[in-house]
Amino acid sequence: MPVIGFLNGASPDGYAHAVAAFRQGLKETGYVEGQNVTIEYRWADGQFDRLPALVADLVRRQVSVIAATTAAAALAAKASTTTIPIVFETAADPVQLGLVASLNQPGGNVTGITQLAVGLGPKELQLLHELVPTARVMALLVNQNNFSLAEAETSELQSAAHTLGLELHVLNANTEADFDAALANVIKSGAGGLVIATDVLFTSHSAQLAMLATRYAVPAVYKGREFAAAGGLMSYGSDIKDSYRLAGVYTGRVLKGEKPADLPVQQATKIELIINLKTAKALGITFPLSLLGRADEVIE
Repeated sequence: MPVIGFLNGASPDGYAHAVAAFRQGLKETGYVEGQNVTIEYRWADGQFDRLPALVADLVRRQVSVIAATTAAAALAAKASTTTIPIVFETAADPVQLGLVASLNQPGGNVTGITQLAVGLGPKELQLLHELVPTARVMALLVNQNNFSLAEAETSELQSAAHTLGLELHVLNANTEADFDAALANVIKSGAGGLVIATDVLFTSHSAQLAMLATRYAVPAVYKGREFAAAGGLMSYGSDIKDSYRLAGVYTGRVLKGEKPADLPVQQATKIELIINLKTAKALGITFPLSLLGRADEVIE
């Protein structure tokens, strides 16, 4: 029975729906966990320095393929083996990260799925600007432990803020324990809204971030639907479940004998704007009709 090494930089708590989607993708290629394939799960729980040891263990076990779901996990996997096939799922640009030579011709033993979520940050800032046009200062929350993603999104948001005539304050949260102080600093900085950067830590704790944003009366936007569903004001991004399902499909195709070098990197194309009107009411915010009309889903 083939063995898949599933490697993730976060904790399993916030990723049950994503893992289920990954299994669904496997099933679409004829593989069912426990029946004709085994999955060895390795979670770093947000401690990225643990990833090299976790992937080294999977390499020692000679797994058939490594499904590296998150940018940090993919980079650790690529650094550990040039022979075991790797299928990644990441929100970052895999070419910029050095995971693949190009999207169409990845080369080597690595391919996968990208949400390209980092590129959505400027749009999120624009949405906040539409919602609170009088605010001249905005905030960005990043996780500096995930340096490559934090640096990329900070650069894009700084440029977008300059174009919009806004000042951008960059705040940092490396662990869950930092969230409360970070949200309090949004208020202290005088920011009128908060963009939460792409990060597995934030995805795993999107419900807590949504709660704190409401407590501190901060209009906030994040990429995952889970944020809006948990009480966040607004989410704008690709469907993470679809990305993980596609990663499962690619993993199944590799198990069937296809080579990563021959599988072009797929880009998630379904982008959703979700608005939580219940939270807007609690914050005393009125969404303009022009914004409501563009929403894919409105939670009331």
